[in-house]
Amino acid sequence: MSSNTRVSKADYYEVLGVSREASDQELKSAYRKLALKFHPDRNPGDHTAEEKFKTASEAYQVLSDQDKRAAYDRYGHAGVGGAGQGFAGGPFAGGVDISDIFGDLFGEMFNVGGGSQRGSRQQRGDDLRFDLTVDFEAAIFGYETEVKIRRLETCATCHGRGSASGRGPTPCGQCQGRGQIRYQQGFFSVARTCGACAGTGSVIGDPCTTCRGETRVTKELKLNVKVPPGIENGTRIRYAGEGDSGRSGGPRGDLYVVLSIRPHDFFERDGQDLHCVIPVSFPQAALGAEIEIPAIGGNVTIKVPEGTQSGKQLRVRGKGIPILNDTGRGDLIVQILVQTPRKLTRAQRELVSKLAESLAVDNKPSSPSLMEKMKDLFN
Repeated sequence: MSSNTRVSKADYYEVLGVSREASDQELKSAYRKLALKFHPDRNPGDHTAEEKFKTASEAYQVLSDQDKRAAYDRYGHAGVGGAGQGFAGGPFAGGVDISDIFGDLFGEMFNVGGGSQRGSRQQRGDDLRFDLTVDFEAAIFGYETEVKIRRLETCATCHGRGSASGRGPTPCGQCQGRGQIRYQQGFFSVARTCGACAGTGSVIGDPCTTCRGETRVTKELKLNVKVPPGIENGTRIRYAGEGDSGRSGGPRGDLYVVLSIRPHDFFERDGQDLHCVIPVSFPQAALGAEIEIPAIGGNVTIKVPEGTQSGKQLRVRGKGIPILNDTGRGDLIVQILVQTPRKLTRAQRELVSKLAESLAVDNKPSSPSLMEKMKDLFN
């Protein structure tokens, strides 16, 4: 190639596949896709992919910097000089935050901090969940029961050390205890999690025969669960320190008991109130009556006022749901349903006919809003 021949560089916007009005987030997203596609570690020995990766990185380095982007937009490649050429000063000199780009893209592939990433074998145990279904009344008045859960316990044979001899783990010879193996990949300093020790930096040479070096074993446990009165469907009760044992002496996790409430035959819950529908006869609604109805915890007597209309709600104070972690209870709300008989005997028909003569109603249509106002007058 002649010394006078100049190689034109590709437009940075075209390299990333974005418009000149692209936002910072659009630039970042476009670069991430290209980096994932052409990264040398995903394309070993492919020099073309490596060059595309470097070009995309160079383009992003310039366009992600506001000052460099402004200069590039005005003067092209001449405005940013040798930007990206060699990337002096590290993988992304010039202000690009590599951890922001690759931290969640390649996991531990990139050692962006430059230091050791050795992991600790001591870990907190996992949280556990147990689903418990209780009856409607048990949720109102409280409930106590014994449940069986399966959780990880510290191995009694090796006392959580994981080794048969009790010596515990020794530094990993593969990574010299660092938990990572570092090597140079192009212009990146790449660190992979050590496969021999899974990133912990240590290994167990003589695994315990009971837990096979895992330091924990699965056991079944009986636990007494107390359901407080007034709980709602979906309530979670936390039992601190009743989850899985931690690894290598780490603290236990927690146990969450999640409650489900079986529906009642005729009561429905609305917050702290109970609702039900009670059928009454026309004479009871017209003349008034006292009727005994079932309630949670025992029967109650309600008074149906004279002239009660169908749909009228009667409130019985203090017969609802106990207030959780407090005193007092909600109310029982009874909706009256006036039943019209489907069949009448001859005698009943004669009586109703005589009543109808004295209760003549002018059957003219009226607006729904007027009917509501009339109900208010008579209720």
